[in-house]
Amino acid sequence: MQLAFVLYKYFPFGGLQRDFMRIARVCQDRGHRIRVYTLIWEGDVPEGFEVLVVPVKAFSNHRRNEKFTTWVQSHLAKHPVDRVVGFNKMPGLDVYYAADPCFEHKAQTLRNPLYRYWARYRHFAEYEKAVFAPERGTEILMISEVQKPLFMKHYRTPEDRFHLLPPGIAPDRRAPPDAVIQRAAFRAEYGLSVDDLLLLQVGSGFKTKGLDRSIAALASLPDALRKRTRLMIIGQDDARAFQIQARSAGVSDQISFLSGRDDVPRFLLGADLLLHPAYNENTGTVLLEALVAGLPVLVTDVCGYAHYIEEADCGRVIPTPFQQRHFNETVRQVLEDTEVRLRWHDNALAFAARADLYSLPERAADVILGEMV
Repeated sequence: MQLAFVLYKYFPFGGLQRDFMRIARVCQDRGHRIRVYTLIWEGDVPEGFEVLVVPVKAFSNHRRNEKFTTWVQSHLAKHPVDRVVGFNKMPGLDVYYAADPCFEHKAQTLRNPLYRYWARYRHFAEYEKAVFAPERGTEILMISEVQKPLFMKHYRTPEDRFHLLPPGIAPDRRAPPDAVIQRAAFRAEYGLSVDDLLLLQVGSGFKTKGLDRSIAALASLPDALRKRTRLMIIGQDDARAFQIQARSAGVSDQISFLSGRDDVPRFLLGADLLLHPAYNENTGTVLLEALVAGLPVLVTDVCGYAHYIEEADCGRVIPTPFQQRHFNETVRQVLEDTEVRLRWHDNALAFAARADLYSLPERAADVILGEMV
């Protein structure tokens, strides 16, 4: 079959983008042809992929999206395909990969009522309805149970159109047999002694991921503990506001901002604790990447994958409503308790060996290709 994958932006380090790439490759490996429509493509084009960068521009995102949709639909009319798979909400999809939360729910609960009179609201509401309305036929790939009841509440989407996928952690995130050696090499490379402690935060979208909370927690540590603790941040975002926060808090020398990169597994092996105090998060793939690497995790309960941390007993889930003082104290306690971190490490690796945390691309391909058992 000829498949069309549609997403607004591709770059190698985004979670949605990595899922798209792995799903598309599985489909290709099963003998199907891949065409991609996007506004921005960063990085190499896989062999055999046909990538079309759509040449449209606009002053606003919603107007750009509309022009993009019109261009894609016109091209598909002339060059038809067997399936259209979208990774952003838009009209005309046969299958939608639901990485984003319910827009209508957020608009009604988190926004001023006047917001719903804006053109931006109307655009995103219409595009979401084009996927979830009961009269539509779009099959929906869900990566979290959290959002399903919200979509059903606002759109009365038939339940049989939802397909819950297992997580899709890449095998290279699992702790290798020589993990201890790799950890020592990593820490030597970055000048970390045996007594030093490394906090890690991974993810583009620093504001949503709660980076301000992590910086505040580092700054709150007792002097002796703070002096031997570093925070490394990996992600593709504008760091200026957070660099200012770090300088104001007197911890800028202990923080490293690193751009998106493809050697994240080394950091997961070399760190002592992953911080993920997100304000909202549909899933949180990095939580499971840390889990399978044996890295303990502190995460807020708003993240869709936070329950895996509880089930594995490999970290601590911070409850809502979030309290910075409680988070600060939890970070301190965990950094001071070597035994609990070792226990969480062992629990994580045991859970990674027995749970299905890996088959998302294959199960998504089953739905896309109509191969569900």
